[in-house]
Amino acid sequence: MSAVSSRLPVFPWDRLEPYKKTALAHPDGIVDLSVGTPVDPVPALIQEALVAAADSPGYPTVWGTKELRDALTGWCERRLGAVGFAHENVLPVVGSKELVAWLPTQLGLGAGDKVAYPRLAYPTYEVGARLCGAEPVVYDDPTELDPAGLKLLWLNSPSNPTGKVLGKDELTRIVAWAREHGILVFSDECYLELGWEADPVSVLHPDVCGGSYEGVVAVHSLSKRSNLAGYRAAFIAGDAAVLGELLLIRKHGGMMTAAPVQAATVAALGDDAHVAEQRGRYTARRAALRAALEAHGFRIEHSEASLYLWATRDEPCWDTVAYLAEKGVLVAPGDFYGEAGERFVRVAFTATDERVEAAVKRLA
Repeated sequence: MSAVSSRLPVFPWDRLEPYKKTALAHPDGIVDLSVGTPVDPVPALIQEALVAAADSPGYPTVWGTKELRDALTGWCERRLGAVGFAHENVLPVVGSKELVAWLPTQLGLGAGDKVAYPRLAYPTYEVGARLCGAEPVVYDDPTELDPAGLKLLWLNSPSNPTGKVLGKDELTRIVAWAREHGILVFSDECYLELGWEADPVSVLHPDVCGGSYEGVVAVHSLSKRSNLAGYRAAFIAGDAAVLGELLLIRKHGGMMTAAPVQAATVAALGDDAHVAEQRGRYTARRAALRAALEAHGFRIEHSEASLYLWATRDEPCWDTVAYLAEKGVLVAPGDFYGEAGERFVRVAFTATDERVEAAVKRLA
């Protein structure tokens, strides 16, 4: 049996373990700013919806309940500016990472096909390409790529790790180029509701896609905006033909969002108050960490959105990781996200207020 894992890069987080041990040894404990995992409570109304649907003995459907599809289409129109959305334009998925990793396989891509993603990017875009045997290709500007053989183009705005936001005009230009060459665009917009110095725009906005969703799909997650990483609640939205094909495949694969999670998603998308409350928490943590890092000699680039500060001391990233680990602060090395990040670190501001305060004091 051939080992599929042999196609994949080394799991990056394993390399961070020695530095985590150093940070754990700090007398006041570790401040873990390496992984952007939510730490705040799941909002009560979402927990209540989950519990109310706990008696769900039957199988859920892959497409989700009518209530869920109504919630997804309504949110896309209200929040993203999508126009004329129908149930055929939405599809729930079991967390966005699952979708990213297995999308090229589900699209039938393989040897001879290319999957493109930003030069600095979430590692799972590359993993998805390698799992199906396609060729991973990185870009600075996707319109400068050779379109021959390019079947899937990943956009990521706001970016993980840099927090960079693609403007409306840039998105419009890229979508037009992709359509001209018959390239499917998937836009990872999981941090769209976390803009700080910019107002991120979806590819589903009519100013970007021209009111047509042909060849365009957006990826959204409730992990960050609603503290639901543990629920694996996410969805894709856009081209009905693409989603219809994925629905057929996912039915065969049994890729079903759990019924209680579907109910919780309906509650989460119907309430904006908890999103604003969580934004407030992140706003304060971001401001505190940014000020502390800059006062300590770091330079912050991009970072106008998302849950991260893209920081550098103009030295190799692993030197920075080691330096901060000695202070009990763990961050992610920039080269996890591509060679272009080799002199940066990604600093998440998803720790508790108490731990963020501890990091600020250690940097003072």
